[in-house]
Amino acid sequence: MSDHADGDADASAEPGLRGPRMVGILYATLVTVAGAAGLLVGVFVDGLSAPLFLFLVPFPPTPFGFAAYGALTIALVLGIPLALVVYVSRNLDDGAV
Repeated sequence: MSDHADGDADASAEPGLRGPRMVGILYATLVTVAGAAGLLVGVFVDGLSAPLFLFLVPFPPTPFGFAAYGALTIALVLGIPLALVVYVSRNLDDGAV
C-alpha cells in the first residue's frame, strides 16, 4: 500500500500540463488572444472611438491601443476570479464546511 502512495507522489511531481501550470498557460493564452483580437479590430475596422479601460482610462483608437485594451480587460476580468479561487483553495480549512 505504501508503494501506491509513493507512486502517486512521483506522478504529481512529473512535469506536464496539469493543475496550476495548465491554468496559467490557459490564462496567458486567453490574454494573448484577446490582445490579438484587439489588434485585428484596430487594423480592420474604421471609425472607432477611443475605448475606456474601467470606464476611466482612455486608450488611443489605434491598433496597439485596442490590443492593450483587449489584453488588459481580459486579464482583469479573468484574473480577479482566478486570484479569488487560488486564495480560497489555499486558505480554506477542510473541516470548516
